[in-house]
Amino acid sequence: MKKLALLLPLALTSLLPFASQALTSEAQSTADYAVKTYEGAMLGSLTKLVSYKTVTQEGYTPDTNPEFIGFKRELSQLSQKLGLDYSDHGYVILIGLGNSEKKLGVITHGDVQPANPELWPRDPFQLDDVSEPGKLIGRGTEDDKGAIVTAMYAMKSIKDRGLKLNRQIELMVYLAEETNWDPLRSFLQDYTPADINITIDAEYPVVTAEKGWSKISLVIPPQTDSAKSNKARLTFFSGGYFSSQVPQQARAELNGVSDELQMALKAHAGTHPGMRYRFESEGERFTIFADGKAAHSSAPEDGVNAVTHLAELLSIYEWPKTQAALTQKFIHEMVGLGIHAEQFGEIAYRDSFMGPMTLAPTVISQTHTGTKVMMNLRRPVGKSPELLDKQAMAALDTWQHKHETVLKDIDTYWGKPMVMDDAPHLETLLEVFSHFTGIKDPKPVAIGGSTNSKLFPNALSFGPTMPGVEYTGHTEYEFMTHKQFMLNLKMYTAAFIELAAERSSNSI
Repeated sequence: MKKLALLLPLALTSLLPFASQALTSEAQSTADYAVKTYEGAMLGSLTKLVSYKTVTQEGYTPDTNPEFIGFKRELSQLSQKLGLDYSDHGYVILIGLGNSEKKLGVITHGDVQPANPELWPRDPFQLDDVSEPGKLIGRGTEDDKGAIVTAMYAMKSIKDRGLKLNRQIELMVYLAEETNWDPLRSFLQDYTPADINITIDAEYPVVTAEKGWSKISLVIPPQTDSAKSNKARLTFFSGGYFSSQVPQQARAELNGVSDELQMALKAHAGTHPGMRYRFESEGERFTIFADGKAAHSSAPEDGVNAVTHLAELLSIYEWPKTQAALTQKFIHEMVGLGIHAEQFGEIAYRDSFMGPMTLAPTVISQTHTGTKVMMNLRRPVGKSPELLDKQAMAALDTWQHKHETVLKDIDTYWGKPMVMDDAPHLETLLEVFSHFTGIKDPKPVAIGGSTNSKLFPNALSFGPTMPGVEYTGHTEYEFMTHKQFMLNLKMYTAAFIELAAERSSNSI
């Protein structure tokens, strides 16, 4: 601990007791009590929260969108039922336990990503524990409504046991995390957050580094189709649902495709593991439906990108220069089937701890005015935004020159990576995780995701997903296992006690 203290700012050294003491018996016993007492109630509360379709809609705020209004009403009623303090600040809900001046911040969010109901076994906004016993399926179960419920019942269990707090536990539920952080930044200008914080929107053991959410977007303009009438043409190419999801579906429409070319396309489709293709013919039109596997775009390795695979499938033929064909070429030549920006000029790089830059085309939307291409990148430390912008523009210039075209509306954004390796409660969280999982000597991890922890002092992400387990938030089959739901309750209860309650002399 002396070595750690030397690395910390002087003002933080008073927080070091978090890192040097074993788990207390109160933490263990209260964690057990929480599961024994509130298992059924937690499932009921999660069912209610999932039922609100808290997907951001343009032109609405959390105070005008009926789904958000209902969600906030449910949180208010649950807080009252559990004996917790509740205050509504528009985009921010604060739920508290205790009245100490010092605080432990617990950061989460209540908005969710869209869900395509055709790709779910049941309504994604109705908690489904029937389709696969042991799984709690529904939008928000893992990201982040399950975590909200867990934190609230952990606080209730601490209240029931009468433990004295030397820090107020303050659960912050932000309502635009998936789309717009500006209202939260505005809120924090006049609000002092806790000096130590836990974000429950990522994975275990403890996240100390996050890549920066980044993007490259552009529009491929319409093209004059000068192909001969007997030449096969690619007339439509699109795919993807929202910007932070590896697309599960993509579609291409072709005209004038010979039987021989159709057979070649179908044969090549069989070389794509993890992909399913459906082919339909109607007169001169030949349509290809591509179905891959959705994933959070921060972890493209967990998905099978339908857009990139469809572009690769179509690369067996030299299509005349249509808008759709130019889009297909862009995806195939600049991205390919890789996920680390290997083909995008010189922008690829990696950090020894945070890992490589990742790139995923997430939304390809064709209209008569051009095809919008959205690519989501996650960048580690190691390159400046200025260098990345220069390299990206050079790659785009080279491609435009090659294809004698001018891309429109090119826009880039390079989010800031976060590294939090000196937070005073790191060792405590690692100890809690080790105690309840039996995993010895756990180490901090880096993730590709981008959570609100970037905006808070001494913020570490702690769950709710186990290491090595595929994260299902942002997918079209989001779930949390019942077993993990209960394990999270134990670990959050214990962590809150270790960081916010007065310690007794008893430890285990």
